[in-house]
Amino acid sequence: MASSPLTQQQIIDTYFIEHRAKMLDLASFLDRIDRARSGQEAAQEDLRVTALCKAAVILGDHKPERARRILELMSDPTTDPIPRAGAKGAIGVWPGAAPIAGGG
Repeated sequence: MASSPLTQQQIIDTYFIEHRAKMLDLASFLDRIDRARSGQEAAQEDLRVTALCKAAVILGDHKPERARRILELMSDPTTDPIPRAGAKGAIGVWPGAAPIAGGG
């Protein structure tokens, strides 16, 4: 892993507020989803929301390469092209993603 030209304290001092806001934005997004759920919707969790929650676990696990592991969690690991794309565009999460075991 390459080292940063900034010290750990400089990185925190420079970027903490920006990333604090991103965390609050994500928390408010999840809160809005919770408030909007009806009984039927609550039974079927959206794959994208599940992936975000799994990514949050990775953020807090104190293991290296969190960005890589989160990207891999949400990315299609296959190399074979699909015969035909579906009607929708990209959803941002690979639908075949398996549950993470042991944090990646």
